[in-house]
Amino acid sequence: MPKLPRVTAREVVGALQRAGFEERRSTGGHLILRHTETGRIAVVPSHPGDLKAGTVHGILRQAGISAEEFRQYLR
Repeated sequence: MPKLPRVTAREVVGALQRAGFEERRSTGGHLILRHTETGRIAVVPSHPGDLKAGTVHGILRQAGISAEEFRQYLR
């Protein structure tokens, strides 16, 4: 598996929105996003600074997106 880039919560949310997710609600320090077609839900912690690689990997698993696809959506 390729190494995931260091990203902030804002960058992850932007990439997920380009992948077809929309922000549904905010609960505490987390944003809840839902895919418009598949209904998949991804929870992104909206904390300052970069997210840890394991956290990003978990978000991608929830979203059903591979690391390669995620890199494309970051651009």
